[in-house]
Amino acid sequence: MKIDGGCHCGNITYEAEVDPEKVAICHCTDCQTMSGSAFRAVVPAASDKFKLLSGQPKIYVKTAESGNPRAQAFCPECGTHLYSAAVKDTPSYGIRLGTVRQRAQLTPKRQVWCRSALGWAMEAGSIQPQLDRQ
Repeated sequence: MKIDGGCHCGNITYEAEVDPEKVAICHCTDCQTMSGSAFRAVVPAASDKFKLLSGQPKIYVKTAESGNPRAQAFCPECGTHLYSAAVKDTPSYGIRLGTVRQRAQLTPKRQVWCRSALGWAMEAGSIQPQLDRQ
């Protein structure tokens, strides 16, 4: 599936080809902290299927629990987190679903790092009331 997206301020834009069957929710503590939320939704794109169209992200390298260094890319202007990738020989980009224009068409198919999940996050769909606007 062809997607495009970018940061909140529009400084950085990209396009990619992704497999909708690989969309995931990550509950790891790094994703919780970096997203400022209970989890983060991501979709992978092979490195040869991801292209920056405008802007240049700032990179922050974080060593994951696995011991692998991960490049965390975000907009230097508005701070929007765009993707993560291996620091060397990047096989794929983990695109942050919230930055994808077609995000409504990309339903998560699995959840990972559930041992770190906040209990209520696994039940978020049942929280009431559910208001259309604040």
